[in-house]
Amino acid sequence: MGGALLLLTRQPIPVTISIQPPPPTALPLPTNTPGPVQVYITGAVAKPNAVYILAPGSRVADAVNAAGGLLPEADTSRVNLAALLHDGDQVHVQAQSAAGGKAAAGPTLATPSGPVHINTATLEDLQRLPGVGPVLAQRIIEYRTQNGPFAALDDLDKVSGVGKARIDQWKGLVAFD
Repeated sequence: MGGALLLLTRQPIPVTISIQPPPPTALPLPTNTPGPVQVYITGAVAKPNAVYILAPGSRVADAVNAAGGLLPEADTSRVNLAALLHDGDQVHVQAQSAAGGKAAAGPTLATPSGPVHINTATLEDLQRLPGVGPVLAQRIIEYRTQNGPFAALDDLDKVSGVGKARIDQWKGLVAFD
């Protein structure tokens, strides 16, 4: 009985348990992964008037290859094959005439001395701007009709297929009146 009493009156020494988790594993930060770009290609290529989906960082030469390559009458001096593409770009490869290699008859490009009046321009007038074919010209007219006149060059970014790069090309070529 004395032993039982001794066991009951004696308190056990508490044991301290310490858990030490491993140090956190360093994770790499997520990176921006650019998506594919869609470009519309027209003109002197084997498969024109189509939208092609290309890898991010693609160049105009990649779009031309996706469209089956250049036709023999393509005027390569009027297209920058090394230009970087952006989603929504339009690439137009101008054709040469048979005589002297000059560009075939077609719309002339706008110049700073003869700007395109964006709020009154016709389908043909709009095609004087670099990179504007009939489809994009029609989109500009439809947007203008539904939303009213453009007040500034940056307003054109609201039109599907225009984009910042194209707006930069049009600086000095567009008038708002």
